[in-house]
Amino acid sequence: MMEWLNWPNRISIARILLIPAWVILLLNLNEGWPPARHAALGLYVVMALSDALDGFLARRWHQESALGRFLDPLADKLLTSCSVVILALESTSVPGARLPSWVPVIALGKDVLTVMGFLVVYLATQQTVIRPRISGKACTMIQSISVAATLTVPDLPDGGWTLVRVMWIVASVVAVAAWLDYMSVGFRFVSEWQAKQSPAP
Repeated sequence: MMEWLNWPNRISIARILLIPAWVILLLNLNEGWPPARHAALGLYVVMALSDALDGFLARRWHQESALGRFLDPLADKLLTSCSVVILALESTSVPGARLPSWVPVIALGKDVLTVMGFLVVYLATQQTVIRPRISGKACTMIQSISVAATLTVPDLPDGGWTLVRVMWIVASVVAVAAWLDYMSVGFRFVSEWQAKQSPAP
C-alpha cells in the first residue's frame, strides 16, 4: 500500500467525499422532505466523529504526515464554509434558526485571510508551513458544535435559538482570535527565517 494512503488520510478523504451529500441534504431542508434535517444532522455527526478518529489514529499509529496535516483542515474548512453559507440563506436555513449574515462573513473571512497568510509566508520564505494551533482547533470544534446545534433548534424548547445564537457569537469571536494567532505565528516565522538568512557580522 502507498505510504501516503494510510487509514487516517483515507478517513480525511472520505470526509471530503461526503461533503456533497451533506450539501444536498441541507439544500433540501425546506423542500418538502421532513427527514432531511435529521439525516443532515446524522451525517454531520458521522463526519465530526471521523474528524476526531483520523487524528487519533494518526497519533496512535504514528502515521502523521504532511498530507494529513493538509487534508484534515481542508475537510474542516470545506465543511464549515458550506454549512454557514447554506444555513444563512433564507431559502435553505433551518426554520426559525437562520444564521445572521455576519456568521459566514467571519467564518469565511477567517479562512480566506489564513490562506492568504500562508501564501505570504511561502512567498517570503519559499517554505510551506502548516502548524495546527490550539486556537484553530478550538474554533473548528465550536463551529462544529454550533452547526449541529442549529440543526436541532426546531426540536428545542422556546429560547433554544437564543442559546444557539450565543454559541455562534462565541464561535465568531474565537475565529477572529484564531486568525490573529495564526497571523502572529506567521510574522514570527518569517522574522526568524530572515534572521537566519542574514549574514553574521
